[in-house]
Amino acid sequence: MSRFERPMFSSWRAVILHRPHPAVEALTRQLESLHIEVKAVWPQLDERDALADVVFFDADMGHDQQFPWPSGFSPTPLVALIGSEAPGRIEWVLAQGSNAHMLKPIGSTGAYSALLIASHAYHKARSHADDIRALEDRLRQRPIVVSAVLQLMQQGYAGEATAFKRLRSIAMDWGMTIEEAADAICRNDRRTLER
Repeated sequence: MSRFERPMFSSWRAVILHRPHPAVEALTRQLESLHIEVKAVWPQLDERDALADVVFFDADMGHDQQFPWPSGFSPTPLVALIGSEAPGRIEWVLAQGSNAHMLKPIGSTGAYSALLIASHAYHKARSHADDIRALEDRLRQRPIVVSAVLQLMQQGYAGEATAFKRLRSIAMDWGMTIEEAADAICRNDRRTLER
């Protein structure tokens, strides 16, 4: 299990998307005590606010049009500020891709742990999404691997296992993926004929 590295919050910029409210004041005090630059906005985020290191948002009065990104595709960690535990509100928070939450009324604690949890969850989700995209790309390229193996078999590498071993060898020699090597073979790159 890899160890989670705590972010240095002193260089962070937080945006609180919430109507004027005592919760905003309490949260601002907590964040400023962590040396985080804080900006409160309402009723929506603009493009610059979307570049903040973290966005806290009102789960009770929030709606999709407040965010300049599609629902569930936040470019930054999100922390929901929840006052009402109505199932519809919680479903909406989850649909936004919230990474952590704080219950209202906001007191004098809770922001630090919400920041750590949100940051960790956000980066883990991004890493998983990147891994899934890479695997989907490789899956889409599988037909070219099959074509390359067939082409190598036609060039005299007897059997599927031998041809695939040659493909793997080419990929290792060139420091590329099997899919990239397969593409080179199918394009009749001269390097694939050497050796």
